[in-house]
Amino acid sequence: MKEPIHRGKELLPLSVIHAATAGDAGAVERVLRYYGDYMNKLCTQTLYDEDGYPHVCVDEYMKRRLEIRLIQAIVKT
Repeated sequence: MKEPIHRGKELLPLSVIHAATAGDAGAVERVLRYYGDYMNKLCTQTLYDEDGYPHVCVDEYMKRRLEIRLIQAIVKT
């Protein structure tokens, strides 16, 4: 059976979600990778240097906080 697709991206299998909520570290890592692009988009900021040129970058501190919150939500359920 083919995996369901949502907006061009395959959904996480239910078995991975169940394994992650059971505490399987590999499954939690797979969930983090699945949502990694979305978290990068949320944490993207435009910074300007002293000459006024913009630089787009990912705020790694903010991304790490999001990852921690996602892990807490997974383990809590």
